[in-house]
Amino acid sequence: MRPSNRNRILDAAVRVVQREGVTAVTFDSVAAEAELTRGGIMYHFPSREDLLAALHEHLAAQWEATLLADAGRPLDELGADDRLAAYIRVSARSATRAELQLMLEAATRPEWAAPWSAVLERWAPLPEDAGKDDASMTRLVARLAADGLWMFEALAYRAMPEAQRRAVAEHLVRAVGG
Repeated sequence: MRPSNRNRILDAAVRVVQREGVTAVTFDSVAAEAELTRGGIMYHFPSREDLLAALHEHLAAQWEATLLADAGRPLDELGADDRLAAYIRVSARSATRAELQLMLEAATRPEWAAPWSAVLERWAPLPEDAGKDDASMTRLVARLAADGLWMFEALAYRAMPEAQRRAVAEHLVRAVGG
């Protein structure tokens, strides 16, 4: 067995969720996937709840890193439309089964939703002025459509063709001017 590593444990837990679902995340299943001992997992995560909370933070951080890479500039150098455009492009890629399951699981616990909500607030906040003018309404509709891209695949149990997904994202990005 190798020494434990927090990120390696979280990546192993993501693979367990991807393959078997959130309910399959146990100290033993993650230890086997990470090739660690149960004690190695518990050193970093005293409870299953701690492990699941860390999973949400881990995947939300990965989404943020993907958003930053897509945008090509630091967040503080991006305008609202550029941030929303990056969110649309990233949302247009097919979310993994693990991401979808954990996002849905986050809806059951405010503390699990917090990391996802923080990313959304930075990148694609719901406009407070939606409906005031056409531009604000376009931003709102674009955000809702971007959210629907990954939700469609989760609920339809089929992938939208890549060219169609890309065309939808490009249309939304043009709509918000990003």
